Amino acid sequence: MKEITRNGNTYKLPSSLSKFQKEMYVHFINWKWRNITKEPGVRKYKGESIEYDAILPETAQKSFPIIYKSILDDLIVHKEIFPFKFHTYFNHMVSSQAANINLFLPMLLSSKANEIFRQLKPDFKKLATEELYKGFRIEYWDGNSNKEKGLLADHNARSGTDSDIGIAYYNHNDHLCLWLIEHKLTEKDFTNCGGYKSKNRNKAKHLCEKSFSDILNNKDYCYYHNVRKNRYWEITDKHKDFFVNHKKVDSCPFGRGLNQLWRNQLLGFAIEDDTNNPFKQVCFSVVHHSKNRSNPLKKSIADYKELIDNNPKFTIFTSEEVVNVAEKVKDKNIVDWINWYKELYQV
Repeated sequence: MKEITRNGNTYKLPSSLSKFQKEMYVHFINWKWRNITKEPGVRKYKGESIEYDAILPETAQKSFPIIYKSILDDLIVHKEIFPFKFHTYFNHMVSSQAANINLFLPMLLSSKANEIFRQLKPDFKKLATEELYKGFRIEYWDGNSNKEKGLLADHNARSGTDSDIGIAYYNHNDHLCLWLIEHKLTEKDFTNCGGYKSKNRNKAKHLCEKSFSDILNNKDYCYYHNVRKNRYWEITDKHKDFFVNHKKVDSCPFGRGLNQLWRNQLLGFAIEDDTNNPFKQVCFSVVHHSKNRSNPLKKSIADYKELIDNNPKFTIFTSEEVVNVAEKVKDKNIVDWINWYKELYQV
């Protein structure tokens, strides 16, 4: 923990923050002090309880004060039907999961949803409100219990591939489609490769320096395939043409930040391939804060777009672009939400 002083106020912050993260933390804490409480929250680490101003105290958490009020009832019902885990730092002012919920649910639950999303997505005709929960699902994956491993065979009680939100819609051919979205707020990068970092990885056997083609020919080079029995490389093999520029990378192209993008894209392919699944077409997008110019985040996005030769099944938006589109419908409820969202998230 590190204390800094701004305009006579002292802020208890994490010790390693970028300039952008520090500015956002200070802003979020000021918002919390004005609207919720000045009481700090506590993070328990190695037996110690460390106070941080950006964390909500337990006394405030039960009322979900950082969730936009009009969507809270739907969020609670949604969670009962499609159980999902609140992230470890959900009760943190800088929660990307909370920010994702606050960005998309007010639009998805609005009577103007179709009008808004048609402007964001050219093939969008109307929200498939009879699918999932009113047409969407938070922390989307293809299963709904810890007993299921999912189409990627990577789900358990602790981990697994999911997208921050999945949106069911009909395209202009009236085909049922799915839009997977990953949301980033202040994160410096996407989730890195867990296989590469695993303590159980056999460095003499699991060779991350092997090329895309080498790994396809011997999938046991990858820890995910050999030890975890995940289906990542099996599905990649079936859709290898999607990763058209893989020869430009000497080693595994899905290490570090590209790993999360790869797995979300594979989830889309697996859904399309599954004959028991109703979705005919699945695409994947990343939405990030417009002021988040983290070099690792930008590099991961640029490298992934290069790898897939800018395939339109993967797109990028900023939260500012999304809000600006919603603003055009000139609906009072939407305007009220936008004013609240812009103030909280500095958009």
